[in-house]
Amino acid sequence: MTKTFETYFEKAFHHAVDFRKTVEDNQPLPKASHEELYESLGGPLSDAGEKGDVLIDHLAKYATPGILQMSHPQFYGWVTGSSHPVGVAADWLTSAWGQNTGMYVATPAASVVEDVVGEWVVGLLGLPKESSVGFVTGATVANFVGLAAARSEVLRRVGWDVEEDGLWGAPKIHVFIGEDAHATVYSGLQYLGMGRNQVIKIKADINGRMNPEELDRALLEYKGPKIVIAQAGQINSGCFDPFDAIVPLCKREGAWLHVDGAFGLWANASPKLKHLSKGVEGADSWATDGHKWLQIPYDCGFVIVKDHVAHQRAMKIQASYLHGEIAGRRDPSQFVPELSRRARGFAAWAVLRAFGRGGVINMVENHCALAKRLEKNLGKISGIEVLNDVVLNQLAVGFGQGLSAEIQDKLTLSVLKKLSEKNECVVGGADWKGRWIMRISVITFLTTKGTIDEFSKMIECAFKEVKESIL
Repeated sequence: MTKTFETYFEKAFHHAVDFRKTVEDNQPLPKASHEELYESLGGPLSDAGEKGDVLIDHLAKYATPGILQMSHPQFYGWVTGSSHPVGVAADWLTSAWGQNTGMYVATPAASVVEDVVGEWVVGLLGLPKESSVGFVTGATVANFVGLAAARSEVLRRVGWDVEEDGLWGAPKIHVFIGEDAHATVYSGLQYLGMGRNQVIKIKADINGRMNPEELDRALLEYKGPKIVIAQAGQINSGCFDPFDAIVPLCKREGAWLHVDGAFGLWANASPKLKHLSKGVEGADSWATDGHKWLQIPYDCGFVIVKDHVAHQRAMKIQASYLHGEIAGRRDPSQFVPELSRRARGFAAWAVLRAFGRGGVINMVENHCALAKRLEKNLGKISGIEVLNDVVLNQLAVGFGQGLSAEIQDKLTLSVLKKLSEKNECVVGGADWKGRWIMRISVITFLTTKGTIDEFSKMIECAFKEVKESIL
C-alpha cells in the first residue's frame, strides 16, 4: 500500500510542478471546449475500476487544457488569489492526513491550528481580541454565519429563540443595506429566511459608499430588531462604507452591524491604508477571505464575531454520538454550519507563517500601489477613463470617453472580447451604475510593475483595434 501511495503522490507532484513552472509562459484562458472536456473526461463508469496512476496522468493531461490559470501574473478577472506554493504544500499534507475537522477530540492539531490562525487574523485586522473565528469555504458562507449570529442575537434581545422556534411568528427583523452591496450578502439573507426583497436599501455615492445620513433616517423610521450590513471593499470600486459614521448610529439603535469585507477588510492590517476602514472594529461581525489577498489555496474564508456566545448559539450542533465539549478546547464545528469539513487551518497557518505580518502588509500595499500605477498608465490614453476613485486594488474602466452611452458600452464590450481572443490576460466586465465597465482586480502575488505596464499596453492595443472597426 505504501508503494501505491508513493506512486500516486509522485505522479500528482510532478504534474503540479510542471503546471506551476510553466504558468507564466502559458496563455491564461482555457483552451479546451466544453465538448472536448466532456469527451475526454466523461464516458461510462467502469464496473471493475481503473489503475490509479493511469487515472492521475489522464486527469492531468485532459483537465489542464480546461483550467483557467488563476495563478497567472496577468490575471485580473476577479478578486482571486494565486494559491501560494507554501499553502499548496500544506494543503497536500492536509489531504494526506484526511482530517474531518469537527471536534477537538477527533482532530486536536486541526483545532489548535484554527485557534492560532484565528488569533493571528484577528490581530492582523485590528479587531476585538475576544472575537471568535469560524473557518468556512469563503466570504459567501462567512456572511451567512455572521448574519445567522446577528439574527439570533437581535431576536434574543426581544425574547425570541430563533434556533428553537424558527421564524414563524417571530418579530420582524429590519435589514438595512447599501444599494451597491455584493450579491453574496443577499444570498446569506436568502438562506436565513430573511428574504432578498425585504431589505431596506440605503443610497450610495458614485463609488458605492453607503450614505450615513440616509441610513440615519431609515433607522429612525423603523422599530424593532435591526441588522445593518456594510462593506469594506466594494467589488467594482474597492471603496469602503463610512464605518466611523455608521457604527455610532448602529449602537444608538441597538442594531447589529455586519461587515462584508471579503477582500477590503485586509486594508485594516496596513498602517498606510487603515484610514479607509476607520471605525470598522466597532462592528459586531465581519466576513473575509483567506483565498483572496492572503493567497491561501481554495477554499478558505473567515467569519469573525465579537459576541462568541451569539456565534456559537447560531451554529451549535448537538447529537448523542458526538463527544461533549472539553473545557478550554475548541470544537471547530461550533462556529460553522458544517460538522464534516476540510481542515482549512493548516494551509492558512503555513501561508501566514511564510509571509509574516510584514509580508501580508507589504503585499496589500504593493497591490494597491500597482492599481494606482495602472490608473496612471490608463489616464495617458485618450478615450479611456477610470471611473472610480482608486483607493484600493480595484479599477472600473470605461472606453469612449465623451461619446454616447451606447457607443461607450459597445467599445467596452468589444475591448473585453478582443482581450479574450488574444488570450494574454484575464479581465472581466460588469454592468455598474448603468453602463458596462472593464472591472480590474490587482490581487495575485505574481503581479509586478512590469506586468502592470504590459497589461496597460494590452488594453491600449485592444482599444485601438476596436476603435478602428466601430468608430
